[in-house]
Amino acid sequence: MSKTADYSKVLEIGRPPNIKNLFPNSKALIVSGKVIDRAMLKKGRAMTMAANGRNSSVIRATLKAAQRANAAIIIEIAKSESDYCLQNMWNLAQYVDAFCNELGITVPVAVHADHFGLKKAIEVEKARTDIPSMFDAGITSVAIDASHMSEEENLLANIELSAYIPSWAGYETEVGEIKGKAGLSTPEEALFLIQGLNAHGIFPDWIALNNGTTHGIEESDAGIHVELTREIHEALAKYGISGAQHGTSGNSVDRLKRIATETRTTKANVATALQMISWGVKVNQYGNALLDESGNFIKLSDHGVSEETWQEMVAYADSKSLKKGDYKKLNLPFEKRLLAQPRAVRERMEKDVENFIHDLLANYFNAADTAPLAMEAILEAGSHDLGPKATRIEDPAEWTKDKIVERAAKQFKKEETGPKGNYED
Repeated sequence: MSKTADYSKVLEIGRPPNIKNLFPNSKALIVSGKVIDRAMLKKGRAMTMAANGRNSSVIRATLKAAQRANAAIIIEIAKSESDYCLQNMWNLAQYVDAFCNELGITVPVAVHADHFGLKKAIEVEKARTDIPSMFDAGITSVAIDASHMSEEENLLANIELSAYIPSWAGYETEVGEIKGKAGLSTPEEALFLIQGLNAHGIFPDWIALNNGTTHGIEESDAGIHVELTREIHEALAKYGISGAQHGTSGNSVDRLKRIATETRTTKANVATALQMISWGVKVNQYGNALLDESGNFIKLSDHGVSEETWQEMVAYADSKSLKKGDYKKLNLPFEKRLLAQPRAVRERMEKDVENFIHDLLANYFNAADTAPLAMEAILEAGSHDLGPKATRIEDPAEWTKDKIVERAAKQFKKEETGPKGNYED
C-alpha cells in the first residue's frame, strides 16, 4: 500500500466521530490523545510536546515543527487560559483544523483541553455540561484537574466525570496541586487516585504530578524532580498509565531529556516559553525569559512583534500593573494586533517558535518520526478508538464512596502543604 493510500485509510478510520462531524471534508488528521500517547510508547522513552495555543502564531509554529520532525503532536489550551486568550476549549479545534489544511500538515494532532480545573466539589455539577460541550466542539482529549481538592474529592470527581468523557478520548488526571517546591506529590497519593479509578473500571492515559516544577516563569533552577517522577511512575507501572509533565518552560533541556528517557512521561506541556518567543522576548536555552538590570523583559529587535507593538504591549501591562508572570494576560487584548503585523514579522514570529519546538522534539524529547507510529497504531486497531492500556485489577467493593472517604481519612493529613495560587496553566 502506498503512503498516499495509507494516509487516506488512516484519515478514514482514525478521526474520531466528533471531528468527522465538524470537518467532514478535512484532510487534517486530528486524533484522540490516546493515539499520541501510544505513538510515544511504541517508540520508547519518548515524549511529545503539548503546546498551549495561546495565540495563532504558536499554533501554526507548533504544527510546522511537528511536520518537520515527523512527530505526533498535541495542541492544547487550559480552562484558565480561556479567560485571557482568544483561543479556548470551544474553538481550538477549528484553529487546528484550518491551519492543518492550509499548511498541508499530515502528522497526527490531538486537541487537548488541559487543566479542566475543579477547585470545589460543587463545580462538578457544571462540568457535566461543560465536558460534553467541549467534545461537541472538537476536543479529542481532556485533563480532569481536581487536584486542588482533597484526595477523596479528587478521586470522586474523576469517577463522576469520567462518564462524560467518550471512551475513545484521551484522558489525563492529576494529583498534587502544582505549587513549586512545596507539597510535592507522593507515590501514596498517586496510588490512591489511580487504584480508586481502576476499581471503577476507569483507566486514564496520563497522570500529572506536582514533581517540583512551577507554571509560568521559572525563578530558580530547582525544576523537575526526575527521581521522584521515576519513583511514582514505577509505583504505578502495573496500571499502564503514562506521565504528563506540566510546567516545562524554564527547565533545563538536559533535565527534560532525562524526563523523557528515565520516566514514563509521554506528554510535556509548554506554554509560557512559546508565548514569549513568539513575541520576541529574549530567552535562555531553556526557554525562560531573561530580564535586564531593571527587571524588564529584553526584547530582541529583529525577532517577534514589531518594536511599536512591543512598546504598546509593555505600556498596556504597566497600565494594568501586570507582574512579569501575568504578561500572559496580554494575549486576548493584543491577538488582533498580532494578526495585523506585517507578513515578514508574522513569519519570523512563527519561525522562532518553530525552531525552538523542533529542537526539543528532535534532540531532547525523542519524538522525531513518531507520526508513522501513531498511524500504525490506528491501522492496527482498525479504529479511532485504541481502547484502554490497562484492565481492572482492584476490587470495586473496596472502593465504594464510603470506603474511599474512610481510606483518605486514615491515609492523609488534612492540612495545607503549600502556597495557594493560580497554577492552572
